[in-house]
Amino acid sequence: MHRGRTTRDRIRNIGLRWPGTAARALCLLLASLVAPAAWAQSYPAKPIRFIVPFPPGGPTDICGRTAAKGISDALGQPVVVENRPGAGGMIGTETIAKAPADGYTIGVATISALSVGPHVFAKMPFDPVRDIAPITNLCLTIGALVAHPSLPANNVAELVAHAKANPGKLAYASTGVGTIVHLGMEHFAQRAGIQLNHVPYKGAAPALADLLAGTVLLSADSSLVAAASNVKSGKLKLIAVTSAKRSPLFPDTPTVAESGYPGFDVSAWFGLVGPGGLPREIVARLNGAAVKALREKDATERLTALGAEVVADTPEQFARTISDGIARWGPVVKATGLKPE
Repeated sequence: MHRGRTTRDRIRNIGLRWPGTAARALCLLLASLVAPAAWAQSYPAKPIRFIVPFPPGGPTDICGRTAAKGISDALGQPVVVENRPGAGGMIGTETIAKAPADGYTIGVATISALSVGPHVFAKMPFDPVRDIAPITNLCLTIGALVAHPSLPANNVAELVAHAKANPGKLAYASTGVGTIVHLGMEHFAQRAGIQLNHVPYKGAAPALADLLAGTVLLSADSSLVAAASNVKSGKLKLIAVTSAKRSPLFPDTPTVAESGYPGFDVSAWFGLVGPGGLPREIVARLNGAAVKALREKDATERLTALGAEVVADTPEQFARTISDGIARWGPVVKATGLKPE
């Protein structure tokens, strides 16, 4: 009898046979249960906007574009990358958080915005738990202290000695106020008992340009992705690795922890997120597409060669990474004496 009829037709017929307020309520309830599944089946029906909260050319951009291409290939719709730098990634991440939860605005969010930000900004423009839907953690990167060749220091001990001999005169570049590299350098300075001047940039690429030019002599990098080729060519020098383990690209360069500061570990991750309230079916489709793309041999090899490690985990695992980071970095911010801005 119902052959060829849609679910919506059947719901409408219920209302015709059972008039009144109760019928209308039942129809609305059934429609609300059907809508998400039907929506997911037709998604995506148009191009997807993909926000990268830093300028082109940096590690966030490279990891993000790799995921964006894979999503486009898997879902059969254009994924248009839009770089929206500023405020250490907060502007772009806020754009994602405040977008409609329909799967047509997604993008990259970093440890800086989601786990560090709540401790260094007096007023966050979004709630990193309530307003963000974790999809998958894309990449982990190994952080580093990178210097211009003219800086008279080749290791951590010499860097600390130079800074102590010139208190407050040595400046370092970062990817912005409140980012993981800003916090990491302040954490290092506090433990080493030195004073450094912070010079924030809108991203890794512009910071790298000034480092190469000698405008600043030291940079705290969340990743070796942007600097690796210049270190290999001798245009820059690698002082130390800030992560817990050495970089496979530079196995002879020690970590800060190995250089007299046990337990020191400042590394970064870049994850794929959408607005809070994104339907689970949409999250699942995006997760599957991104994970498949990142685990392709070409993508994995390309990111590994740049010093990044593919994660490609589940939404639940990524959510735990965010919450664990929030718990970890609060005490560190307090210890450095950084005041919320």
